[in-house]
Amino acid sequence: MIYLNGKFIPLEEAYIPVLDRGFIFGDGVYEVIPAYSRKPFRLEEHLNRLQHSLDGIRLKNPFSNAEWKNLLEQLIAKNNGEDQYIYLHITRGVAKRDHAFPVNVPPTVFIMSNPLLPPPVELLASGASAITAIDNRWIRCDVKAISLLPNVLLRQLAVDVHALETILIRDGFLTEGAASNIFIVSNNVLLAPPKSHLMLPGITYDVVLELAAANSIPHEIRQISEHEIRKADEILLTSSTKEIMPITLLDNQAVGDGKPGELFARLHTLYQDYKATHMRGRSCGCDD
Repeated sequence: MIYLNGKFIPLEEAYIPVLDRGFIFGDGVYEVIPAYSRKPFRLEEHLNRLQHSLDGIRLKNPFSNAEWKNLLEQLIAKNNGEDQYIYLHITRGVAKRDHAFPVNVPPTVFIMSNPLLPPPVELLASGASAITAIDNRWIRCDVKAISLLPNVLLRQLAVDVHALETILIRDGFLTEGAASNIFIVSNNVLLAPPKSHLMLPGITYDVVLELAAANSIPHEIRQISEHEIRKADEILLTSSTKEIMPITLLDNQAVGDGKPGELFARLHTLYQDYKATHMRGRSCGCDD
């Protein structure tokens, strides 16, 4: 079952008009929220990021946080699987094709659920490969916009060579992955690029930094040069669906000793413990 504009219906019955501005212009935003044991993970933080994206494109939020929470809980209950990931998508609605914003047009709201599978055990054990590319996207990467063609093209570069991800470099410095955030480890220090308009503020990115701070793991938030990426002892990829993943091969060169590192192992364990705590009933903090 999916949700579309006020109704829960089977996916195969869902249609939108061809003049929807999401279809015509890519005029909309989206959010991806994992749910563990049928509980949305860090829901307040995800909804805050959704609000930031809506503000970024000047589109009014159609629901309060409490209404979003109720909708998502209903959708999760109507779908199979204890672990799911929720994709929600809001466009500026249906109007004649004109670049200017339409007036008094209701937004299109679409929400669906898919099974959330754990990261492959073999990749956690051996690590994944990645490539690098110039970050040629627009400069509002902090907005989670549905117009993702640049990310699609950059991610496809990795797929073409059987790699997991494309790590992006702009003006000589790390921004993020095509569909992830990226950390490196250098001299036992976890390094993270600073949040800016050039990267999406990842929810898992925040959790990793919170875990590092809470467990006395040395860490810094600062610009990371391309040279530092290539000389890193470890590279870590984070996202809502992949959680924390070690990158052990970059542009066909081994990262560190070519095996998942000690800091990855520690953070992965801490993250799983954090998830278990959430599943035992962490409040989502979604009051109006």
